[in-house]
Amino acid sequence: MTRRVQPGKRLLDVAVSVVVLVLLSPLYALVAALVMAGLGRPVLFRQQRPGLHGRPFELLKFRTMTEERDADGRLKPDAQRLSRVGRCLRKTSLDELPQLWNVVRGEMSLVGPRPLLMEYVPNYTPEQQRRHEVLPGITGWAQIHGRNAVVFSDRLKLDVWYVDHWSLALDLKILRRTVLKVVRSSGVRLEQPLEEVDDVGLHPDTRRKAAMASVPSEREAR
Repeated sequence: MTRRVQPGKRLLDVAVSVVVLVLLSPLYALVAALVMAGLGRPVLFRQQRPGLHGRPFELLKFRTMTEERDADGRLKPDAQRLSRVGRCLRKTSLDELPQLWNVVRGEMSLVGPRPLLMEYVPNYTPEQQRRHEVLPGITGWAQIHGRNAVVFSDRLKLDVWYVDHWSLALDLKILRRTVLKVVRSSGVRLEQPLEEVDDVGLHPDTRRKAAMASVPSEREAR
């Protein structure tokens, strides 16, 4: 697998990211203060995600969830831990702003397939693995076609389509349409059961539930 080089893409990434980081520095400070007041430390959420060729990198976001746990010490479901501040940040996509640092560091691009979870990687088909032939992006072709409301099978097809058709003109088109979607807060679902979108069994939890559902009950086995 070779790295695809698009003239001007890295220049666009760095130029736009640096300008936005400078211009929005007061907003960064405000969001950080809101997260600190509502959730405490740490302000940033850090998680390993697959990057170029599937190599892991540390993705940055503003924190949106608490660390509340149940009686057994396990983290409560995401929907129960999503704070009021977190809901606002996700609805406006402000929680994604720290990823501009990932772009400046060369771990991400402004535009590319969204980096999903590391545990999904072993479950991709060879065709789906091709989404890692380019740098992951803050936004992408799938995001302007439904964002997180699109089921995984369609989302991954859109990602591979982008890999095969990407160009600077396409990146600019995606960025323009992303701004419009963010302003309108369209295509965002804050509380979405995994089984509603994971139609190809990428997440281990989905696979476990599917396996349990396929086992006949004692009554059915008779």
